[in-house]
Amino acid sequence: MVPGLTSPVPLITRLPAILQEDEFLQRFLPAFDDAVAPVYAALDNLAAYVTPEYAPSDFVDWLAGWVDIAVDEEWPEAQRRRIIADAAALHRRAGTVGGIRDAVQLAAGPDAVIDVAESGGVSWSATPGGSLPGTADAAVRISITVPDGDEPSIRRRLERVAAGVVPAHLPVELQVAVRGRAS
Repeated sequence: MVPGLTSPVPLITRLPAILQEDEFLQRFLPAFDDAVAPVYAALDNLAAYVTPEYAPSDFVDWLAGWVDIAVDEEWPEAQRRRIIADAAALHRRAGTVGGIRDAVQLAAGPDAVIDVAESGGVSWSATPGGSLPGTADAAVRISITVPDGDEPSIRRRLERVAAGVVPAHLPVELQVAVRGRAS
């Protein structure tokens, strides 16, 4: 029960007219109205609960489970909300260069510089008999430059994100640079 929250649909108004005049019911039913008022409030605002931008703070991590996102405790709340809001589009593009770049960008933060290079599955050349672009070895190389932070912590977080969006049969080479220090 929430003090001061009234039901938008008092139960007494749902009864037949003859029962609405009963004094006992007029005193008894408001207790049920107080108990169901939070339910009505939640249902009336359900769209806000499942929209990451508007969801209550304690509900955001639960929404992450709905869209199969492992929340990192180091992410600020705004970044969590953004990742959860973009999850459907990220899942649709998982495994592609653009999807990998976007997922790593969201996890690393807006100020990070991300470069993704992959060997590619299909190659062609405009010149007959010419060399094909890319490399013969199958791999994904991700270079990340972040403005600040603890490099081992950032590396662990980004390795986990990369493992979730890079196809399982491809090895990942991850390079993290923090303020000019590369690793």
